Amino acid sequence: MRQKRLCALMLVASMAAGVLGGCGNGDAAGTSSVSGGTESAGSGASGDVVELTFYNADGQEDPWTDPVAQALTEATGVKLKTDYPVSSDDEKVALMIAEQNYPDMIYAKGDAGALIDAGALIDMTDLIEEYGPNIKKLYGDEFDKLKYSEDDPSIYQLSAYAAGGETFKTSGTAQLQWDVLKENDYEVPRTLDEFETMLKDYIAAHPTTDDGLDTIGFTLSTSDWHWMITLGNPAGFIADGAPDNGQWIVDENNNAMYKFHSDKEREYFRWMNKMYNEGILDPEFATQTHEDYIAKIASGRVLALFDTDWDYGDGEKVLKADGKYGKTYAPLPLAMDADTKCPSLMYQGLTTGYGVGITTSCKDPVAAIKYLDYICSDEGQVLVQWGIEGVNYFLDDEGHRYRTEDEVKYATEDKDYQKKTGVGFHNYPFPCYGNSVEDPTGSTYTTTNKESVMADYDDEQKAACEAWNVELLTDIFPQADEFTTPDYSPIWAYAKPTEFDEIANQLDEIAWSALISCVIGSEEEFDASYDKMILDLENAGMADAEQMLTEIIQEKVAAVQ
Repeated sequence: MRQKRLCALMLVASMAAGVLGGCGNGDAAGTSSVSGGTESAGSGASGDVVELTFYNADGQEDPWTDPVAQALTEATGVKLKTDYPVSSDDEKVALMIAEQNYPDMIYAKGDAGALIDAGALIDMTDLIEEYGPNIKKLYGDEFDKLKYSEDDPSIYQLSAYAAGGETFKTSGTAQLQWDVLKENDYEVPRTLDEFETMLKDYIAAHPTTDDGLDTIGFTLSTSDWHWMITLGNPAGFIADGAPDNGQWIVDENNNAMYKFHSDKEREYFRWMNKMYNEGILDPEFATQTHEDYIAKIASGRVLALFDTDWDYGDGEKVLKADGKYGKTYAPLPLAMDADTKCPSLMYQGLTTGYGVGITTSCKDPVAAIKYLDYICSDEGQVLVQWGIEGVNYFLDDEGHRYRTEDEVKYATEDKDYQKKTGVGFHNYPFPCYGNSVEDPTGSTYTTTNKESVMADYDDEQKAACEAWNVELLTDIFPQADEFTTPDYSPIWAYAKPTEFDEIANQLDEIAWSALISCVIGSEEEFDASYDKMILDLENAGMADAEQMLTEIIQEKVAAVQ
């Protein structure tokens, strides 16, 4: 595999050298006259515009006509023509590789590893060194994490995720209705035992809702990929206090383990099995669709969830529209026991592996890197995050940015706000600073800060903060400074070799159905069912996958040390 990649790298290097040589003297067809600078990546003052094709695996239609897009072209001389998937089973990246026909720039999400193996992405290291001062500034001490590995220190992608910053909002490791917390004088259940007692007591006191529906302790969505979000992920957070590394746990020596192999997670699922057999866990969790799941949440009958807000948010919107704010959910720092620390606020370091790269087909790599550098500049970050000065934001007497109440209302209530204004529409999946990071004026790069989050709290959230004597809901969680940032990035985003992905996908398929079987079986059958799952995982190559991932992690760590 490594030999194949080295050959591909040699091909890429020779192709990139030819392209850069042509661009350097300004004679190559289709090049722009974008010029670089320390703060701004370029200028479209000459009137020459280069159109770069861009495939965005998380994208949508972008006619490039909104005010922010126009300002980006004016500043950089670049216009993006965006392509995107038309369905969840879109195979465009695989087709690109088969045909060796790529856009100028690409965000491929989990398919990035296949592109790298195919030699489709150029190493941006030299381009960044010459044209990317703002890229280096944005990533700062974490810049080296962009390197692919110790053996191959190429920078194939920038990161699609924030660099640095603070977490002001979190879904926690579990969620509980505000009504349940209020009935318990806002006592926060921090262990599974406390959580279980609170659910059982509330169900006993309120067996049905005001509408006559049976109260459900908690439910899950497991009929499709959502099983990873509601069944898989919470197990690592709650049982092992592990940060989000997908289906993997990494120990202090950077050894990887498929997380359902963990003894503590076995005990977590034993608890789930107990809750199922006692009727606290929704008996329909394994057969319902995700639409059924959201509908139950929207009915107000589900007391608790093990989920994340972007997944259950549609159900909460219905509750809020009906004025049932007490039936919406409080984020909890829930752990299996008092010795396990909730990792929700832990900063795992820069997420790498998912990001924007420049392909070997790019007609103008210099224009592409200058565009990316402008996005990373202070001016570019303010443009894509805040919009146009005097329209979307204003400056106070101290030179700090602020938005009017009308603009905040527009951004909050109009679902097409981003498309119409361009504000927040062109930042992802490009590099960005995290929340609370300040520019030289003392304003934050993002519109999300402590004050804006507090101002957005509803009456239930405000009452809880008052009862807990805190400013933010996150103040009841273990804080970020209680954790050490690991040398490796979140594992789920790493571009991994195909042979690893093939085994990992098989492990996930086995775990998906096996974990459901473990939960819905009798309590007497649980250990036998869990043992069978472990045996099936071992037969599917779990140890090989663990060893491969351990080597990948250790190579990543070595590259930054």
